Amino acid sequence: MDQKSQAYKAYFLGPMAENEAWVRGEFQGILEHWFQWRKQLFPGDARVSEKPERRTPAYLEARERMIAGLEELTELLEGEVPKFTPRYIGHMVSELTLPALMGHFAMLLHNPNNTSRDASRIGSVIEVEVIAMLAEMLGFDPSQATGHITGGGTVANFEAVWRARFRQDHWLSLMLYLAEKRNITLDLFEGAHMGWQRFGELLAEHEVPLDDLREFSCVATNPYEFGERMTKAFGQPYRGPVMLVPENKHFSWTKATNIFGYGEHAFWPVPLDGQGKMDVAALELLIEQAKIEGRPISMVVSVAGTTETGEIDPVDQVQGILNAAKRRHGWDIWHHVDAAYGGFLCSLLRGKPSSVLSVSNAAALGAIGEAHSVTIDPHKLGYVPYSCGAIITRNEQAYAVSSFKAPYLERQLEVPDKWSTTLEGSRSAAGAAATWLTGKTMGFDTAGLGGVIEETIVACRVFKKRVGAELPFVRFLNPSETNILCYSLAETGGSLKASNATTEAVFDRFVECPDFSVSKTTLSNKAHRKVIDRHVKAFGGVVDDDRLVLIRCVFMNPFWRETEVADRLTGDIIRYLEAWYGSGA
Repeated sequence: MDQKSQAYKAYFLGPMAENEAWVRGEFQGILEHWFQWRKQLFPGDARVSEKPERRTPAYLEARERMIAGLEELTELLEGEVPKFTPRYIGHMVSELTLPALMGHFAMLLHNPNNTSRDASRIGSVIEVEVIAMLAEMLGFDPSQATGHITGGGTVANFEAVWRARFRQDHWLSLMLYLAEKRNITLDLFEGAHMGWQRFGELLAEHEVPLDDLREFSCVATNPYEFGERMTKAFGQPYRGPVMLVPENKHFSWTKATNIFGYGEHAFWPVPLDGQGKMDVAALELLIEQAKIEGRPISMVVSVAGTTETGEIDPVDQVQGILNAAKRRHGWDIWHHVDAAYGGFLCSLLRGKPSSVLSVSNAAALGAIGEAHSVTIDPHKLGYVPYSCGAIITRNEQAYAVSSFKAPYLERQLEVPDKWSTTLEGSRSAAGAAATWLTGKTMGFDTAGLGGVIEETIVACRVFKKRVGAELPFVRFLNPSETNILCYSLAETGGSLKASNATTEAVFDRFVECPDFSVSKTTLSNKAHRKVIDRHVKAFGGVVDDDRLVLIRCVFMNPFWRETEVADRLTGDIIRYLEAWYGSGA
């Protein structure tokens, strides 16, 4: 372990508030700075209240109401789920880093709205800098990549759909223009993926005024009329674009097809292999099917860190397929990586090489920088407060949206405000500040945050090894490749239905137990048939149900790396599982 990452305890308050003394002073220092900044900025301005006014009954009553309200709130929060403790292994949330908390708190006091530099002179600069930090960690060229902070992964995924649709709409608009105005009919599928270079060549070759394309745009006109015009122009029913997304997808992708008007039938699920990862052979077949049916591919999505089990799709192989399609056919197909959870695993590729990643996962994560766009959530493995996601694109060309200007032909003047290019208008700068201070102090490599993440993966494996050795009825799902661990409970040769019932019952006991928080996930036979078959076969069972119920543990808490903590908590969980399983739950 790197010397810097050995000091990880300095970056967290600690489950017993071990760093209280100096942390209290730092938060007080943030407040003192805030107070002094206000008093010194315009010292000649009139004061709005004096001591006599602050002693009036109305003033004192208002102050007491606030004090009482705050006391009520803090008392209520004592009943909140304690996510700071290593006893919480339920969902993708954990102890927060102190830099993130301090950065978030400091920026909240200044309340910048990153929709405009007029309102966020410093917050907007910090956002640019933190996007560059994240881009470099993900493998992009930080001098070329761009993006912004979002309210979370769902919004970031929507941002990618918006941008992919923007560019493809340009290409489709040109095709319709040439067909209707010049009687030139291009191949529908090839034209829908022509790329910016070919687009520019066709504009010049046929002397097409760019602004004229607006009246031929699906997005800028009437999408229903556009479909009718495309059908007439190309002599075949036009059914619109599709999105190729693996079955392990986040729910936001089906939402996107609905919200962006594609229709849910435009969601083409890519089957999974026996490990729950995208089947790349199936992806190739779907691309060919889209070509045959004349369905433009709006984007292909890979997942790096699935919601249920933390699996990482073979991003490198997906990118290889798309690169080959571009070389052979000239098809430029948008590739988005939904790395909301797993994006920070890329920190294990920066600095001193980590040994915890498999060769295949290291290759997959290493290829993220070749994608057009990426979603990443600092409020997950970045250990910053909610809500903080990010959309990052390879370059400004991929970031362009909602304009019929020509960022692909000539560099535009810098637009200082992002309100016109973000789905969210007003956006807090607190998430950017929290992530920025984390990056500045810990660093997004194996010597910093990556070292902490590495140890949580090791802790997850140690837990699995001990539980598996002592409790043979605990059936782990696939090799655990990240810090998410899923398991069911089953007798050797037992049925899936019986296993599901037992697993559900034991999970209910965990819900009632105040000592630990775990989560539950259910895999459907429709999406995860191969995974379920493989899992049940491992304990010689019978598949007699259409789902697999799993207890899910997320080992994000950094203190699971402490031997004494891990030994005690693992022992307690083993005793609970043994007792509940033995009693029929």
